[in-house]
Amino acid sequence: MPELPEVEITRRGFADRIAGARITSVRLGKPLRWPLGIAPETLAGRVVRAVRRRGKYLLLDLDEGLLLLHLGMSGRLRFHPAGLPAAGPHDHFDLVTNQGALRLKDPRRFGAVVYAQDEGADMAAKLLGGLGVEPLTPDFDLDAFHAALRRRHAPIKQALLAGEVVVGVGNIYASEALFAAGIRPTLAANRISRPRAARLHAAVREVLTQALARGGSTLRDFSNADGELGHFQLDAMVYARAGQPCRVCATPIRQLRQGQRSTFFCPRCQKN
Repeated sequence: MPELPEVEITRRGFADRIAGARITSVRLGKPLRWPLGIAPETLAGRVVRAVRRRGKYLLLDLDEGLLLLHLGMSGRLRFHPAGLPAAGPHDHFDLVTNQGALRLKDPRRFGAVVYAQDEGADMAAKLLGGLGVEPLTPDFDLDAFHAALRRRHAPIKQALLAGEVVVGVGNIYASEALFAAGIRPTLAANRISRPRAARLHAAVREVLTQALARGGSTLRDFSNADGELGHFQLDAMVYARAGQPCRVCATPIRQLRQGQRSTFFCPRCQKN
């Protein structure tokens, strides 16, 4: 699933190129996770003012309303500056403008494109209202982070993935941040001391920053708005390295299941 770095890399790839563009047409393919919520032809003539990100959502601010895009499990957004090729069987949304076209390819159709009049509209509030703090902004405060962890009894990795304490730290980057902080992913969040929370707070920032610098992670489906792959997975310390020696201590990396997701950790470097 595309996580915060992949969504942000996607945003950076087309945001400037589509800003100020006038929509000329919208094409829908097979139904996505949620309906668009507006007749697609009514979007023609509206102007894309800017593209923002909130967690794993992309927000296209229009001169009237906004579009919320989510890439789901396997979605990819590609920007075509000089016209669209014929739509394939997994191309389910085209936003055509006078400055280029944006196409969503989503084989599993867990992604979504939703129109809302503003962020206070019911659907937008439902999707965005419960999201936690953005980890790469000044709002990601250490004291608030530790206090939020103290209120949660779930394993720390599950607390990170939930997106309520901090948003966008998905499966890959939660595993990597916990390794960098030396914390076992099964440790209850409310048992993490402030010094360890400080290490994890810094590790979340560091890992996500590194992932952005490496273009995100491409495991199966992800590519950016120009079709380029990410390379952070090549630098992973634990993720998808079960049975391989730890890059720090040479102990074999272990894998376990948490909430139907694979977790990777070093049993020597990461402590309860």
